[in-house]
Amino acid sequence: MKQFHIALDESQSAKYCILPGDPKRCEKIAKHFENPHFVADNREFMTWAGTLSNERVLATSTGIGGPSAAIAMEELTAIGVKTFIRVGTCGGINMKVRSSDIVIATGAIRFDGTGNEYAPIEFPAVADFGVTSALVEAAKSFGERWHTGVVQSKDSFYGQHSPRRMPVSYELLSKWEAWKRLGVLASEMESSTLFVVASALGVKCGSVLNVIWNQERESAGLIDPDNFDTERGIRVAVKAIESLIEYDRNHKEEE
Repeated sequence: MKQFHIALDESQSAKYCILPGDPKRCEKIAKHFENPHFVADNREFMTWAGTLSNERVLATSTGIGGPSAAIAMEELTAIGVKTFIRVGTCGGINMKVRSSDIVIATGAIRFDGTGNEYAPIEFPAVADFGVTSALVEAAKSFGERWHTGVVQSKDSFYGQHSPRRMPVSYELLSKWEAWKRLGVLASEMESSTLFVVASALGVKCGSVLNVIWNQERESAGLIDPDNFDTERGIRVAVKAIESLIEYDRNHKEEE
């Protein structure tokens, strides 16, 4: 049955899917596939497909934020996808995180709303260990400057970037200070939702993020050039998928 939002059915599925936010990034990801081809485009959900290591793979965009990301994961899981990697962008929080770095999220602060309809707030948003390990090894292989740790996932972009004009500025500013003191690496908008939904659906998910800027470093006078090139994260995600395909094949043979 064709899924309502992503406009895909079981005949177009794959076991592995890379999830960018931006629909335009799907074609850029697919250029790393063998036999890349366009599959579907509906609302914010664009899909390209191809093969890696002779295994069909997808790249499906989620749009911005948790609600549409959850829809994408729900419907992709419904047609048979088992392993997901979010590849996106983030802004650094921790002073050691510089623009153009790679952040691989081990977990996410649930400062979103969508995950609350899947799990109580006490349940943590954590990435799959195997997927995370594959992302780390891929980042190492490319010689990237990378970090692993917790990220913050939010629902409002401008709640972060213009907190003082918000009626709830007292909460936004105090929470941001807490994230800094806790060593949170970066801020983005989808990982916490995807991690919680993946847990609820029984699928695997990891997240690799390109650092665009770090407002804390800028405030401290440590200004790094903004970096909007997403190619680093894409290469890491693609290589990680290849490693996961190989691992899954070997594991299946062992069974």
